[in-house]
Amino acid sequence: MIAMERWSIVKAFLLGSLLEATIPKPGNVSRHRDFEDLSIYHFLFGNTALVPIYHEAVKVGELVRKGILSPLEAGLGDLIRRGTEAVRRVQDANPNFGVIALSIPLMAGLAMGRNVLEGREKATLLLRESTVRDTMELYRAIRTLNPKGIGKAERYDVYSEESFRELFEDRVNLWKLGEISCERELIFCEWISGYSLTYSTADRLVELLSREPLEEAVKKAFVELLAERRDTLIERKAGREEAELVRKRARELLEGRISTEEFESFMAEKGDLRNPGSLADVMAVSLSLLALSGLRIEMRNGRVFGVIGRS
Repeated sequence: MIAMERWSIVKAFLLGSLLEATIPKPGNVSRHRDFEDLSIYHFLFGNTALVPIYHEAVKVGELVRKGILSPLEAGLGDLIRRGTEAVRRVQDANPNFGVIALSIPLMAGLAMGRNVLEGREKATLLLRESTVRDTMELYRAIRTLNPKGIGKAERYDVYSEESFRELFEDRVNLWKLGEISCERELIFCEWISGYSLTYSTADRLVELLSREPLEEAVKKAFVELLAERRDTLIERKAGREEAELVRKRARELLEGRISTEEFESFMAEKGDLRNPGSLADVMAVSLSLLALSGLRIEMRNGRVFGVIGRS
């Protein structure tokens, strides 16, 4: 892969995460809404801090493709950890742990593959061939950005002094961790499903962009995600009942039983408790795939539309 293509991947994943953070979506921080401890500026600073790490992830994928590194030498966990450290150096919150954990394996996979679709297969290979050390580094990354809602566990507890010994004894690599933790974190489900929701969301965005302005397409796709899946961040913070209530209200919005204003008011009425996290992460990476596929914007009657595949 030549250098221009390498930077195309980096730029796409930077743009996707910035678009997701900027576009107003129900319950999320955006350019129109901040929380008490999290603002749009945290996302701007945190995502741009990742550029050198993203570049390195793509380079690692190239080296694996060329046979210079083996898949088990890719060091995904180390890249994720150093990504979180880069983010922590420039701001004081956790704006993007899930985006980092989703993006780095996929970016390396895309550098190994011949096209966007093949990237998910290669990412799966890297995750399956990852090592226990990768998982230990992931745990260090979690401790660095300290995502909300992570409770204690009887085994493999992120914050336990015994966790590294347990991971080593049971040979828990990133793939096995994904299998163990999928129920509590959607990001891990994406790892072990070949990024199924991420890619299907990208496909849905392509459909919506063919007839709707960029922001409206992203908002609609996001509400559809909320109606389809429980957001695991909301579930960890507020419990399954609350996460199911968000899902129910999103379905009511799609069915026309409540208005957009009513749904947005519902999502905002408890501060950040109903702030979707894992589904926002999926949206960010889906937008990155669109950017990599040639997403550009154009103005039509004063509105911004997203266009893919022609200039």
